[in-house]
Amino acid sequence: MTEEFIHTPSAHCETGTVSNLLRSYGLEISEPMVFGLGSGMTFAYLKQIKINGLPLIAYRMPPKMIIKLLTWRISGLKFHYETFRNADKGMLALDEKLTQGNAVGLQTSVFFLPYFPQAMRFHFNAHNLVAYGKENNEYKISDPVFSHLVTTTADDLQRARFSKGALAPKGLMYYPSEVPDSIDYDLVIPKSIRFMAKMNGRWNPVPFSGIKGMRLLAKNIARFDNADQHYAQLFMGHIVRMQEEIGTGGAGFRFIYAAFLQESANLIDSSFLHERSTEMTQIGDEWRDFAVLCARLSKKRKGQEYSDAAKQLNKIADMELDFYQRLSKFKK
Repeated sequence: MTEEFIHTPSAHCETGTVSNLLRSYGLEISEPMVFGLGSGMTFAYLKQIKINGLPLIAYRMPPKMIIKLLTWRISGLKFHYETFRNADKGMLALDEKLTQGNAVGLQTSVFFLPYFPQAMRFHFNAHNLVAYGKENNEYKISDPVFSHLVTTTADDLQRARFSKGALAPKGLMYYPSEVPDSIDYDLVIPKSIRFMAKMNGRWNPVPFSGIKGMRLLAKNIARFDNADQHYAQLFMGHIVRMQEEIGTGGAGFRFIYAAFLQESANLIDSSFLHERSTEMTQIGDEWRDFAVLCARLSKKRKGQEYSDAAKQLNKIADMELDFYQRLSKFKK
């Protein structure tokens, strides 16, 4: 790693962290490429996992899964992961790696990171960042959702790394243990695209993920006309927050995947992927329209019905299903 860490702002914390981390270890790879090769795009409606008392609605693969799929795909790339029962030992292990001159990826809680504006702090335990140095009691941080490098105290970082609750990080730290000189894009791009398409399309048997998960959520939204309206409004606001504020959300991940397809099209010279990139951008726009409908319903704006939001989500499901079918058999 170079002495001065090169920080590149990103759209999403985990993919941005991995991109910045790998660059510091000598492997040039963009955030969209990390997301795409890690087959990160999905959808899940998880009633059993609660965020602020409401079901988790996810638009990407679970924490760490993108990294694991990335290392599975890229020959010669390996990551080391470590969690800790004891917070003090977790901080000592981090200090040891930093003393060796190595940057380290961390999973943290947004709530305890003081460089976040107060209004943006909430209990979300799956925020990723890079620690690249320490001076006195201050850790040097590359947080991919910020435009500049930041710092935080040891006490605040420890609280952020060992926060309790859903998706508790348990002090998780990770870093590349082996890094290849290059990536065989002709091989890995088609494989990652086919995997993502089959995982989300009609081949997925899991009723709460992929296209089936979207239709399940749409069905529940359509029932809100006869539900407790206070809960319904909270739920619709929750959809907006999960989609647009936490981890870039539905439209944001779709735009990242569109950027991956565009970059891939250039790397392996594929007009088909250029066309699919445009198509995915249009799908991202439809997710934005869905968020607007949900926001209006959460504020009881006149002229909007829950059925409107349900229809919009089913429309998106139809578009994504067609998209996945096109990509499921892609070969260079």
